Amino acid sequence: MGLLFKLLVISFFLVSCSETEPEAPNSTSVYLGGVIYTGVDEILTVQAVVVIGNRISFVGSEEGALALLGESGEIIDLNGAFMYPGFTDAHAHLLGIGQRELILNLEGSTSIADVQQRLRDYAGMVPEGENIVGRGWIETHWPEARFLTRHDIDAVVPDRPVMLGRSDGHAVTVNSAGLEFLGITKETPVPEGGAILLDENGELTGVLVDAAAAGPEAIFYQALSRRRPEAYEASSDFLVRHGWTQIHNMGDAFDDSGVIEALSDEGKIKVRVYNSLQGYFPGVGPNPAVYEFLEQGPRRSKNGLVITRAIKLYMDGALGSRGALLLKPYSDSNTLGLPLADRDIYLDLMKTALEKGIQVNTHAIGDGGNRLLLDWYAEVFAAVPEESRAIANPRWRDEHTQILDPADIPRFAELGVIPSMQPSHAIGDLYFAPDRLGQDRLVGAYAWQALIDAGSIIAGGSDAPVERGDPRIEFYAAVARKSLDGFSGEGWHPENAVSRTNALKMFTIWPAYAAFQENDLGTIEVGKLADFTIFSTDIMTISEPDILITQVIMTVVDGRIVYRNPEF
Repeated sequence: MGLLFKLLVISFFLVSCSETEPEAPNSTSVYLGGVIYTGVDEILTVQAVVVIGNRISFVGSEEGALALLGESGEIIDLNGAFMYPGFTDAHAHLLGIGQRELILNLEGSTSIADVQQRLRDYAGMVPEGENIVGRGWIETHWPEARFLTRHDIDAVVPDRPVMLGRSDGHAVTVNSAGLEFLGITKETPVPEGGAILLDENGELTGVLVDAAAAGPEAIFYQALSRRRPEAYEASSDFLVRHGWTQIHNMGDAFDDSGVIEALSDEGKIKVRVYNSLQGYFPGVGPNPAVYEFLEQGPRRSKNGLVITRAIKLYMDGALGSRGALLLKPYSDSNTLGLPLADRDIYLDLMKTALEKGIQVNTHAIGDGGNRLLLDWYAEVFAAVPEESRAIANPRWRDEHTQILDPADIPRFAELGVIPSMQPSHAIGDLYFAPDRLGQDRLVGAYAWQALIDAGSIIAGGSDAPVERGDPRIEFYAAVARKSLDGFSGEGWHPENAVSRTNALKMFTIWPAYAAFQENDLGTIEVGKLADFTIFSTDIMTISEPDILITQVIMTVVDGRIVYRNPEF
């Protein structure tokens, strides 16, 4: 251990401090009394970690750590808990998570009747005259096995506008009063990349999909937009309670980089935020702010915890609402899905981004959408040689990467494109994906291990508020590839589950690499920033079901304990 200590001290001085390093007090903390997973293959676990200010200064034995404590240092006893590098949610929506805490939450609704009862209870608490907004329904588990319609909502709230969003964020249902409020009729033109669903009699169902939902959502959420600071704070509280130390914020609808930075500098947002600016609004066009951002380049908060250096684009919609773009028609519907991208606008944005050193993170779910993404990325890479780029390896990302033609799997590593995937999508979609795709296409669905075998890394996330946003669920889904009650459907390809070692990388070092932060984050090593997630039990060894019930003991961001579980 003496040699290891010397090597670690030497490496501390060799690691240069990032330009994003925030100011931190020069205090010393020693973490010991549990098992500490470093995330480094050569040194799997250690007894103790010393943090000075916001950086790790020692990783090794308890004896060695205590020798560095000093009179004013603090011992943080893990009491038998298990410490890991800080978990990063590599794809989530900071504003959406917070708004979920402020509106009607329909997560886990078991039927249309359940939605109706929740709406009835909630409507009684909303002041008269105010519109009602909710989100989180998904019909795939319901006995009715159909979308929520305006008539279902009218039966409970007929006298004021109501909009209830599907959990995937790609469809909403609006009641009759809401349709009248929005001015939507059977004759309303359907925007490109959207759908206004009609029933068998040609009447409005109240369901609006993708681009057709964008404008109505903006109108309904207008009142909530005034509460954005409150929503961001609520989101931060949710994230640290669940053990996340960083979120890769994927293109919230508002251009709130300045708001997020100010709240972080004030200590009201406690997690790191790697921010992607919304580059294009499906059905509307490019975000005017994106051009200014491309010209000015990356930005960060004063404390260094918020970095904005990417733009978010969309190729297609979601699988559940049949908006994902497929190469061949859906097995349960004669449609290919909804293309959301404008080729000329996208290629122009992408070329400028590549020249300026701005990362491009593009939503793609269907095999058609993913192939188009790879084709366009390849075209831009060929058009802009490395000597004309601000960054030779731009680390562009494919957000979701859910359904792939197997022939496209090797192209990710060949192009250097990073699949950014959310394991919980697989364990939710397994109930309906076979119907949407048929058995043959499932071989390329949620193909985590196949991508890793082909040389890719995977940045793991949750897509909250589409999913719950719980690292325990995401880790479990990655290693078990089963529903929360242990179910795995026919043809669900268990060989695409990942090892626990790779699952840990999916939420630590691989997201760090995907955000150009691998020198500062992702492992517990000397010189890196002190971000830790501490669980009550060992997620690397306990049974798969037990992963779901381990408890978050502590969350540490930038050397500061931002959450302690009061029950421990």
